[in-house]
Amino acid sequence: MVGDMVSMQVPKIQVKDLSYSYGGKAALSDITLDVPPRATTVLFGPAGGGKTTLLRLINRLNDLVDNTQMSGHLFLDGLDIYAAGVDVCQLRRRIGMVFALPLPLPGTVRENVLYGPMLAGIRDRTRLEPILERSLSQAALWDEVKDRLDGPASRLSGGQQQRLCIARSLALEPEILLLDEPTSGLDPISTAKVEASLNKLKQEFTIVIVPHSIQQGARIADYAAFFLMGELIECGTRAEVFTSPRDRRTEDYVTGRFG
Repeated sequence: MVGDMVSMQVPKIQVKDLSYSYGGKAALSDITLDVPPRATTVLFGPAGGGKTTLLRLINRLNDLVDNTQMSGHLFLDGLDIYAAGVDVCQLRRRIGMVFALPLPLPGTVRENVLYGPMLAGIRDRTRLEPILERSLSQAALWDEVKDRLDGPASRLSGGQQQRLCIARSLALEPEILLLDEPTSGLDPISTAKVEASLNKLKQEFTIVIVPHSIQQGARIADYAAFFLMGELIECGTRAEVFTSPRDRRTEDYVTGRFG
């Protein structure tokens, strides 16, 4: 099976025979992929390969997109997330998502992080303050903003804003963190800080990321999957995919012969 990356672990996410199209144009074709728990899985390949579409399907962000067709299955801990009766709001609490462009909410740093918990009904300050510190610490941002919690989030640097968005997702204690090119607009120092925080987060969370470059993918991956024109070409451990790929197309892409 092309997507059988980790035979010794029970997958956190299982994609089985998944196909998806927009307006009759295929975005994903017969994808089967196992995503292991508490590890970083990198989805990489040329633009238009279906990587972002897969992230959005895992979080059910495409539910309201018109003129789409889907077949196959997506499982989270064995539960088909597209089965009838699935609580999508509850599902999204288990699966956080961070996008390429940092999008802090209007308001303070504190309000950004605590927005989700407060929306979920938590009002007790003695419960909120530990959530605030924990989330910012997990995102490697606490030491930089602990004296600026009531200042505008918009005044943070781009790298700090991206880590704030990660902290905002972590405040709801998700099990999975999806990231779509989260460092594409950041400088090298900010990128390194985000990568360092992700390296720590994978000890507690399952991370699935579309990197902004092959080099970043090779740095942070525990497992990797190469997508090309909607097809999953191959997947495996970081060493298998980036150092000793089985498929010539993967080797050509990793070595820069195309893409």
